[in-house]
Amino acid sequence: MKFRLSFALIFLLSLSKVFNAQQLAKAGDDSLAQARTLLQSGDLAKAESNLRRYLTQHIDSAEAHFLLGYTLFLEQKPAESLKQYTAGAHNQRPSPDDLKIVSFDYVLLGDYTDADKWLSIVVAETPEDAHAWYLLGRAKYNENHFAQAIDCFGRALSLNPRDVKSENNLGLSYQGLNRIDDAQKAYLLAIQWQQDAAAKSGQPYLNLGILLTERGQPAQGLPYLQQAAMLEPANPKAHEQLGRAYQILEMLPQAEEELKRAVDLSPNVSALHFRLGQIYQHLGRKQEAQEEFAVCAKLNSTHSSEDTPNPAFPKTASPQ
Repeated sequence: MKFRLSFALIFLLSLSKVFNAQQLAKAGDDSLAQARTLLQSGDLAKAESNLRRYLTQHIDSAEAHFLLGYTLFLEQKPAESLKQYTAGAHNQRPSPDDLKIVSFDYVLLGDYTDADKWLSIVVAETPEDAHAWYLLGRAKYNENHFAQAIDCFGRALSLNPRDVKSENNLGLSYQGLNRIDDAQKAYLLAIQWQQDAAAKSGQPYLNLGILLTERGQPAQGLPYLQQAAMLEPANPKAHEQLGRAYQILEMLPQAEEELKRAVDLSPNVSALHFRLGQIYQHLGRKQEAQEEFAVCAKLNSTHSSEDTPNPAFPKTASPQ
């Protein structure tokens, strides 16, 4: 669930720009124009209220239903959002942009099969939409359809060359097929492409650092993990994996520091407390180790233990 939600937040940021530019600018009824203005200003609750009031008198307005569906999506109410898109579809076929929202409602609900279905329709209707191919690739990846994901990210890159996100996710898909050398090349290429960028993504650094550490090369992976933690200091996965590399390299004080940061960012993840407890054990600090193990046990007694969440990708088996 946590990866799914994180994927949604990333999607909201990217898709909102597209939707605001292409949909919120539509001319039409003054009441709907007001709702769009409220959406652009971020006042979701008032936009929802206005749209519901409008629909009491214009129940057949597909545009209003779609706009309310988008509003509910932004409020992370996917089931309610889908109802509005379904209601609007009775009177007007949703646009490809509308279907992107529908697909992501299904992502929020954990239904990647239906997300795949609607994104496949989007790319069939708008085959030059690089963003849609990218999103379809992510859905395929989450379904463990790695070969198809590779095809989708390849299409996205052909339409939007040197796109760091697509190349990074291409690496993840190669890893899913155990094509480790190809994955490493993809991560390195994604890193190279953003060398001169003002804002860099830490994801390819993180993924390459993890890959090298898992290949028994923690010293080679360390600089990439350090860069990932620097670029994304609020990402607990980066600190966790950096701490893991430090631990393997027997740099225990540094490992402790990174695990503590990860715990601060994700205090309810039992695995992090367990790993921090292990560090304390190796440092001979038995009392602190016992305290961390106790927290781990308490968390495990109330819910299933999960890996550290990564806010940039939803895949639980192999996070970005």
